[in-house]
Amino acid sequence: MKKVLFISLIFLAFAKGDAQILDPVKWTTKIEKKSETNYILTFNGIIENEWHMYSQFTPDGGPLPLELIFKNQKGNYNLIGKAKESKTSTVFNEIFGVDETFFVKKAQIQQEVSITNPKTTKIEVDLNYQVCKQSCINQEKNFSFTIPETSTPSLETNSQPVINETDTTKTASLEPSLGSSSVIEATPEQIIASGNKPDSQRGLWSIFIIAFLSGFAALLTPCVFPMIPMTVSFFTKQSKTKAAGIRNAIIYGVSIIIIYVVLGWLVSWIFGAGALNALSTNVWFNIIFFVLLVVFAASFLGAFEIMLPNSWANKVDNQADKGGIVGILFMALALAIVSFSCTGPIVGTLLVEAASKGGIAPIIGMFGFSLALALPFMLFAMFPGWLQSLPKSGGWLNTVKVVLGFLELALAFKFLSNADLVLQLHLLEREVFLAIWIAIFGTLALYLFGKITLPHDSPTSHISVGRLSFGLLVLSFTIYLIPGLWGAPLKLINAFPPPIEYSESPLGFGGSGNNTTSVVLPEGAKLGPHQIVVFEDYDKGLAYAKTVNKPIMLDFTGYACVNCRKMENNVWSDERILSILKNEVVVISLYVDDKRELPRTEQRISKSTGSEIETIGDKWTEFMITKYKTNTQPLYVLTDLEGNSLNVAKPTISYVSVSEYETWLKTGVSGFNK
Repeated sequence: MKKVLFISLIFLAFAKGDAQILDPVKWTTKIEKKSETNYILTFNGIIENEWHMYSQFTPDGGPLPLELIFKNQKGNYNLIGKAKESKTSTVFNEIFGVDETFFVKKAQIQQEVSITNPKTTKIEVDLNYQVCKQSCINQEKNFSFTIPETSTPSLETNSQPVINETDTTKTASLEPSLGSSSVIEATPEQIIASGNKPDSQRGLWSIFIIAFLSGFAALLTPCVFPMIPMTVSFFTKQSKTKAAGIRNAIIYGVSIIIIYVVLGWLVSWIFGAGALNALSTNVWFNIIFFVLLVVFAASFLGAFEIMLPNSWANKVDNQADKGGIVGILFMALALAIVSFSCTGPIVGTLLVEAASKGGIAPIIGMFGFSLALALPFMLFAMFPGWLQSLPKSGGWLNTVKVVLGFLELALAFKFLSNADLVLQLHLLEREVFLAIWIAIFGTLALYLFGKITLPHDSPTSHISVGRLSFGLLVLSFTIYLIPGLWGAPLKLINAFPPPIEYSESPLGFGGSGNNTTSVVLPEGAKLGPHQIVVFEDYDKGLAYAKTVNKPIMLDFTGYACVNCRKMENNVWSDERILSILKNEVVVISLYVDDKRELPRTEQRISKSTGSEIETIGDKWTEFMITKYKTNTQPLYVLTDLEGNSLNVAKPTISYVSVSEYETWLKTGVSGFNK
């Protein structure tokens, strides 16, 4: 009898292996008394191996960010500052086209509160988050903190909160982090598989290199380049010995570095590392960035000069006449002020880009920029003979300035695109974005070929070979962009334009996409990935399936589900799979994170989960949990017209290979046709 029972238990374990309610994050909470009225609420999460949980720093348009909702706050307590996080990792997600920030193995969130009502005894908090591996789960956990009646330093609880998988319609706030965020080039799965801690220095190195190259670009502008021989000659002639001249030039270069690094430090200090991260994903901040870069671009193109007040330059110049180390420092400051009309837009652009990274990135950016700016002054002072090899100043310096203006104008539209993606206005879709870039770089090519002149250009009868070569390079890039209007992926610039799905014609046009116009869609259907006819309403999809007598494939998915997009891009796109999905089944896609509210008459409390069913996503989440005993996405189910699973051995399937998915589909379809 024991053997029979044991075998039965093993069978049940295997039978339920693919359909279970997963809970990959185990939470404990703690409340610490900081003062008579202030307390620190701490959430500690232990994340199972191979899973990762998204941070509140993940921007809109990507996976779902973590969110804290304080339920009984009004009149009882206030939040002090912003919630803080432990160390996270940040990677670029090519599917959504945004940086995603996430926790691996463990997470800690802390929030300080101040009690305003002495009668307050509890603080109720909902914690919403998305946790992913090969599938994703959207969870809501409910916590209750009891305010200590005595002066006990802290109270800790290990009890698990009730799971509530439904989402809320609120937007996650972006807060400063308790730890640091590592910016790396890898997927969350690769980070977890490697077992290595992500290295934040990679992101800072990229900022440094970009800033260093920008510093060299600033050297080649009309405001800076002529200053090199003048300044070097001053140090070599005014100094009593060669060694003194070299020493003064080095002090001058170091002073330049100090000035710009202090500027970067001020930006980080004024805004704070976390605030910079939050601002970089804010709609209005992205719009401000766009306006700033357009202004900088217009200045470089010759519309006007951005200059600091002349009185500043005069006062600094008077201090420079005093000599000594202080005088040299003011000479460096004078260079920064006098050359601001050329360096200002570059510095501003660098600070904007560094601000989007947060942390000490502005300091690293300004160090790289100033190092490139200072090096020539120091090196030419050490080796004056090199001055003879410098090209003469001339119209080419303004050409460099104009080219930088075109580049800044192109970059500006990336920030405007970010704002449009978050608001989902569809004003700057992929085709419009690419058309603007084609116009910008096409005009730049004409400028380099001498067909267009701008206000500060010198008259010329011919163009140099170098300018011609660069013009051909820009023209080639412009031609490369054109197929993107017809749906080409443009992998070289994948991070800049909106994703292919965010376009007027996501399936392409003018080529193979032309046949989309001949497709007659059933009532309630739409064209989904790869021109597959899909329904997003279960009842309408079921009615159509009965009409055509085909099995149903339920696709439990999410707008913010990374692995759902990977399955669609990598598996559904295979001709063997595509043929089945288009011709042999009726696809019904049910979005578990659909935030649209249900009619009031349909809103209720779930009898099976105890969750509030308020949105369409809540409805499909409850359906998935109740019917299939799982809460992960993607989840695929093949059913007959009565809702019975067709794959008896494997009723559901998730993130799998093409061959496994094909076998599963064919098994289910053949079962329906028997």
